[in-house]
Amino acid sequence: MNPLMLKPLTRYLLAPLICALAAPLWAQTTQTAPPPPAAPPSVQAAVTAATATPVAPPSVTGTPTLPNSQDYRLGAGDAIGVQVYQSPDLSIDARVSESGVISYPLVGSVQIGGLTISEAEKKIGDALRSGGFVKVPQVNIVLRQVRGNQVAVLGQVSRPGRFPLETFNTRVSDMLAAAGGTTATGDDVLIVTGQRDGKPFRKVIDIPGLFLNAKSDEDIVLAGGDTLYVNKAPMFYIYGEAQRPGPYRIERGMTVMQALAQGGGPTVRGSQNRLKLHRRDASGKVVEITPNLNDPIRPEDVLYVRESLF
Repeated sequence: MNPLMLKPLTRYLLAPLICALAAPLWAQTTQTAPPPPAAPPSVQAAVTAATATPVAPPSVTGTPTLPNSQDYRLGAGDAIGVQVYQSPDLSIDARVSESGVISYPLVGSVQIGGLTISEAEKKIGDALRSGGFVKVPQVNIVLRQVRGNQVAVLGQVSRPGRFPLETFNTRVSDMLAAAGGTTATGDDVLIVTGQRDGKPFRKVIDIPGLFLNAKSDEDIVLAGGDTLYVNKAPMFYIYGEAQRPGPYRIERGMTVMQALAQGGGPTVRGSQNRLKLHRRDASGKVVEITPNLNDPIRPEDVLYVRESLF
């Protein structure tokens, strides 16, 4: 055979053998990769909920807001911000003085104490216009801190403290409600002190009468600087052979029998017919008396339940 013909013949015979040997390797490389394992149902539900429903932003607790009513009247100590449209040089922060005056650029002293916010805005605007400083002033006043028209509520109330007069016609019942009402040991009487027309003012008000009467004349309008005081209710004391000895609040019209019932009544060893009452007389001396069951209980009375004779 011609040696030149051997080389093509060798290639012809070996080509199928090479293809047969390479076929398994080629099949392994072209085989698709297996799919990733499926996530558990709980994880899939969480992912679906997170992608389908937007997460709401966390709620922000609101801070107490300042009175924004146009009826609020400015008082001494109030901090305000005055802004004039397109006049940044006239925008200032000021505090109302004890005489109700603020110092304003170009204008000087402006009396705004006792005015509402809208009235004070108009007064400053009129001063700028009349002085020829601004042709059409647009004044805006922002109340930054309330220190002026405040009322103090003290004594036996749920939230004692100082409260702003947000409107010009705030009454005693409104301020008592703002303080959370009286406590369990609070008296039925409220005392209002302050000044009216430059003179000392004092008024004693019956608290239940403010709400039980359809229209109470005692529900007066408060003024800045007033003080409301609720004293501790009068108490009586019961001891001896009583079920629940101790101090108790005196209710209106309470009798000795009702006071005994307040203490749970006498024990099996006690007797309601053997009561002794210790009471201070007009001179302040403590005297011992034998009360009747229908006698009224007075403040600081001490009721003693004695043992039965049988």
